[in-house]
Amino acid sequence: MMLNVDEAEQGGWVVLRISGELDLVSSPAVRQHVHDAVAVGCHDVVLDLSDVVFCDSSGVGVLIATRRLMRSCQGRLRLVLPSEGRVGGMSGQGSAAHVNKVLAALGVRRLFDVYPDTRQATADDPQPLSA
Repeated sequence: MMLNVDEAEQGGWVVLRISGELDLVSSPAVRQHVHDAVAVGCHDVVLDLSDVVFCDSSGVGVLIATRRLMRSCQGRLRLVLPSEGRVGGMSGQGSAAHVNKVLAALGVRRLFDVYPDTRQATADDPQPLSA
């Protein structure tokens, strides 16, 4: 499955909606999109992982590297990981639930501010999901 990254702006945040597999082959593309956003001065980034169907250690590594980059430039990073993901555009267990499980299993889920959707992730007074 191919990786797709769509970029949009919402409430002063750059939202990168990632779909497909976040793995060794595709994670450099995500890293480049984040670096490109920071290079043009966007320091508030939301990674919408709702449609990521698979994430391996390389994908986790790019999430951690993104967190480190955003902190180094006094930026903010928020993840969108609904408890139930969408599979093939339909609601159900799968995609984002898989990413949530991977992050929790590796003990890094608590490092991120996680939200159920982009509306809440870009809100002025967001309420992150508990780890």
